[in-house]
Amino acid sequence: MKPKVFAAFVGPSIFMMLLFIAFPLVSVFWNSFVVTQPVYETVEVENCTAGFLEQTCTTEMETRPVLDESGEIRRQTEFVGFQTYQNVLEMGRFWEAVKDRSWTALQNIDFWKALRFTLMFTLVTLPLVLGVGLAIALVINNASQKIKGPVIFLSLLPFIITPVIGALSINWLFRGDGILTAFLEWWLEQDLALFAQAWTIELMMMFYRVWHVAPFAAIVFYAGLQTVNQDSLESAVIDGASRWQRLRLIVIPHLAPLLIFVAMIHLMDTYRVFEEVVGFRAEGYVISLQWLTYDFLTPDQAGNRSISRASASAMLTMIGIAILLVPLLKRTWRDHKGSH
Repeated sequence: MKPKVFAAFVGPSIFMMLLFIAFPLVSVFWNSFVVTQPVYETVEVENCTAGFLEQTCTTEMETRPVLDESGEIRRQTEFVGFQTYQNVLEMGRFWEAVKDRSWTALQNIDFWKALRFTLMFTLVTLPLVLGVGLAIALVINNASQKIKGPVIFLSLLPFIITPVIGALSINWLFRGDGILTAFLEWWLEQDLALFAQAWTIELMMMFYRVWHVAPFAAIVFYAGLQTVNQDSLESAVIDGASRWQRLRLIVIPHLAPLLIFVAMIHLMDTYRVFEEVVGFRAEGYVISLQWLTYDFLTPDQAGNRSISRASASAMLTMIGIAILLVPLLKRTWRDHKGSH
């Protein structure tokens, strides 16, 4: 391919990646090291009240924002280095909680509370998504041709639903007098309050994530099952291998690259969990790193947003994703080198 033709094909993609990925990432990185805040001034203000014979005047000092020529609040940007990261991590309170061995004190720090839930949510749902996805793929693969189409359609339904809508639906089913809550109360013969404690909310959020994402894994694995060497499977059957042995020794090793691929996608997506926290309205009990970033960006009563803290939280989230991906990337690199 000629260089000009190659540039014509690749150029638009590179431009869009720079515009929507690289430049915003550089901006977030820079904003995590600077603080932009309004400029205030303290002025002397005289307040007078009407009296019977004469006015009564008092003088007091008042702090107010400085306005520029256009009437907008003047702001200044100051480089603070890693101070913003220290404010987000709150390492002083963290080490005090560690020294006192106080789990409650540690969970009172927003970042570490969010990190605990995000890690647990990611690492618990990962094997469940892989296992349930593989099970669905095997069911589809072994289904007869007459019902294979409907089985695939029904399997994909949870993945088609918009994440926030799906989370809200599960919320409505289990909250208060929801249908499933009413059924469970009738079956167990006792009142249930599934949204009154953090652990039940976390279980429902994990259940929803697996229900929503497992169909994606299933379709990927089903495609991989179509390329399994049938001669190897037939030889294993002749040698007396059980169904489980064929799955463990032939099918799963063949699907290993796809397992790693789905695991990487799941880790990157789940570590940025946000829809479940919003859909389940769980921020009073459970928060995630992505929700913490959103909370920093929410304007306060004065209309100010903590851009620097939000940027630092976003950078820490990306660092966490990179750390989780290292083992899978190492495995992929070893497999790539071994194939050459």
